[in-house]
Amino acid sequence: MKQASDFTHVSYLWDDAKAASMAGDEVALLIYRSNLLGADLRLTNYGGGNTSCKVMAKDPLTGEDTEVMWVKGSGGDLGTLKKSGLSALYVNRLHNLQKVYRGIAHEDEMVALFNHCIFDLDSKAPSIDTPLHGFLPFKHIDHLHPDAAIAIAAAKDGKKITQELFKGTIGWVDWQRPGFDLGLQLKACLEENPGIRGIMLGSHGLFTWGDTAYESYVNTLEVIEQCAVFIETAVASKKVFEGEKITTLPKEKRIAQAAALAPVLRGFCSTHTQMVGHFTDDERVLTFINSQALGRLAPMGTSCPDHFLRTKISPLVLTLSPDEDLTDVNAIQQQLAPAFEAYRKMYADYYDSCKHANSPAMRDANPVVILYPGVGMFTFAANKQTARVAAEFYINAINVMRGAEAISAYTSLPRQEAFNIEYWLLEEAKLQRMPRPKALSGRVALVTGSAGGIGKAIAKKMAEEGACIVVNDNDADRLSKAAAELQQQYGKDVFTTVLLDVTDGDAVRNAYNQAALYFGGVDIVVNCAGLSISKPLEEHTEKDWDLLYDVLVKGQFLVTQAGVNVMRKQGTGGDVINIVSKNALMSGPNNAGYGSAKAAQLHLSRLNAAELGKDKIRVNVVNPDAVITDSKIWEGAWAEGRAKAYQITVAELPAYYAKRTLLNEIIHPSDIADACFALVGGLLTKSTGNVLNVDGGIAAAFVR
Repeated sequence: MKQASDFTHVSYLWDDAKAASMAGDEVALLIYRSNLLGADLRLTNYGGGNTSCKVMAKDPLTGEDTEVMWVKGSGGDLGTLKKSGLSALYVNRLHNLQKVYRGIAHEDEMVALFNHCIFDLDSKAPSIDTPLHGFLPFKHIDHLHPDAAIAIAAAKDGKKITQELFKGTIGWVDWQRPGFDLGLQLKACLEENPGIRGIMLGSHGLFTWGDTAYESYVNTLEVIEQCAVFIETAVASKKVFEGEKITTLPKEKRIAQAAALAPVLRGFCSTHTQMVGHFTDDERVLTFINSQALGRLAPMGTSCPDHFLRTKISPLVLTLSPDEDLTDVNAIQQQLAPAFEAYRKMYADYYDSCKHANSPAMRDANPVVILYPGVGMFTFAANKQTARVAAEFYINAINVMRGAEAISAYTSLPRQEAFNIEYWLLEEAKLQRMPRPKALSGRVALVTGSAGGIGKAIAKKMAEEGACIVVNDNDADRLSKAAAELQQQYGKDVFTTVLLDVTDGDAVRNAYNQAALYFGGVDIVVNCAGLSISKPLEEHTEKDWDLLYDVLVKGQFLVTQAGVNVMRKQGTGGDVINIVSKNALMSGPNNAGYGSAKAAQLHLSRLNAAELGKDKIRVNVVNPDAVITDSKIWEGAWAEGRAKAYQITVAELPAYYAKRTLLNEIIHPSDIADACFALVGGLLTKSTGNVLNVDGGIAAAFVR
C-alpha cells in the first residue's frame, strides 16, 4: 500500500480502515475515491472531471445479471459528490448506441439517447462525458483536469513529451470536444495501445483507471505526480514566465489599492448583469501578472474547456500603475472606460467571427477576469461562489501556462474551438435549466448590528433572497456566534464578517473595504445598529445623551456617507434603509434622548433622500416598535425603564405593547426584515424618502 510520503505534488488521502468499511460496495468506494480526488485542487478543479465504476447487478426487468456503469452525472463536484449525483446506466445499451450513431456532425443528438440507457431511475442526468467512460472496459476510471497533466497536454509538442516521459504507457488523443465520438477515440486509442495505464487528452485532461477503486486512485496519483515532477524539474532551470517585469506592491498597499478599485471595476462589469466580485493576491497570480510574459500569454486565453467556460476567452489586463492614485474616481473611470470598451468589442468580434447559424445569442461581453499587475486578480460573476471559482480556475490556467512554458511552449485552443464549447447548444440548454435568479441575486448588503436581533433577521432575509451580506457588530463574541450560524445555514460564499463600531470612521471605512475585497462593493446599506436609554429628564446624563447621538445619529451618518462613496464608484445606484422607530414621530415619557435621536435619524434620512436621488440611490425608513425578541436593547435597564414608565412589570411588556396597537400584534424581527425586503426587492425602485411603519398600528405615530 502506498503512503502519503510517496507523493510530493499530490495529496495521498486514502484511509485503509475507512475503505475497508465499504468493502463489497463499489459505488460507495467510487464516491469515497471521488471525494478524495476532489479534495485536492491540484488534481481537478471545482465541478470538473468525472469518475466511474462498473458493477454487476440484477436487471429488474429480467432478473438476469447485467453490467451497470455508475458515473458522475451532469454538473456537481467530485469533492462533494454523493450517490444522488451519480448516473447509473446499462453498459450494453450504451454500447448499442454505436449502431445508431450517425457521425460527429450529429453528435449532440446522442445525449438524449443516454436517457434510454438509464438503469437507476433516481439517476442524475447523464453528462456529455458518459461515453468516454462507457467505451473503456475498466472497472474504475478517473477523468481529471490536473494542472500538471494539462500543462503537458497544452504544450506545443505535448504528444511527443507524453510518449517520452511515460515510455509509451500513456496514450494520446488529440483535442476534440467531449462527446460520443471522443468516447470512440478513447476506445480506439486503447485498442491500438494495449496495456497502457492512461490516456492524455490534448489541451484537455487525463484518463486513468484500475481494476479496483484503490488501484485507480493510486494510478491517477502516480501519473499526475510524474507529470508534476517533470514540470518542476524544468521550472527550476528557467526563469518563470521570463522573469519579473513589475515589482509587486507590499501587502498592505496592494490590499488598499484593490479595495479602492474593486467597486469601480464592478460597476464596469455590471452593465449587463449585476455582478459580485472576488479578489486574490495569491502568489501564483502575482508571479504571472508581474511577469515579462504576461502581455504574450494573457491574450492567448486558456486551453482546458473547464477553464475558459468559467473565465471567458481571455482576461482584461489593466494598464494602471500598481501605485496609481485612485482618489479621483471620475478620472479613474474615464481612464478605464476605453479598456472595457475595447474588451467588449473584442468579445463581440470573437462572437461574430465564430458564430454558427444556430448559435445562441451573444452573452454578456464584459470580462470575468481582470488582472492588475503589481496588485492582484479580480473576478466577477453573478454570485460569489461563481466569482471565487472563476479565480480558482484562472489560477489553474496560470499553473498550466507556467508548466507548458517550462517544458516547451504554451498553446491555447483555437478561437473557433473555444467558441464551439462556450456556445455549445448543450451548454446553453444547461444554462437555461438553471433556476431563475432570486430577487436580490448579485446584490451586496451591509447591515449594521447584524449579529443579533433585528439586524440578524434582516441579514438572513436578504441572504435567503440571494444577496451577499457583510455581517458586523461591535461585540466579537456575538459576531462569532452569528458567523457560525450563518456558515451552517448559507455557506461561506454568502457572507463575510467584520468588527464594526459605527461611531469610528476608520472602522466604518474598514468595513466597506472588506465588502469591496470580498464582494466587489455594496448595493444595500441598512443602518440598524442601535441602543436605547430610557430615563426621566432629571436622571438623563450628558454621557447618556452623547452615547445615543453617537451611535444612532453619527453612526448612521458615517455608515451612509462611506456607503454612498462606494455606490458612486459603482455607478449603479443603490439603497439605504434606516431602521428608526415610532419614537421618531410619537412623544412619550422618559424618552428625551432616545426619542430626539430617533427624530434626528428620521430627518437625516429625508435629507439624504433629497440629496442622493441624482445618484439613483434611494433612502427609505422602517419604523419598528417594541421588537423584543433577541434584542440587546431589551436586556436590562431599558426594559425596566419602559416598564416603570408604563407602571407595569417587565414580563407584561410584550402583551402591553401588542394591546396598544390597532392590530393587537406582537412585532418580531422577521417583520422588520420583511419590510426591508419590500423596499429593495424590486417592486419599489422608484420610491425614496418613504417611511414604512411596522408597529402593529399606532395612530399617534402615523406619518400623516
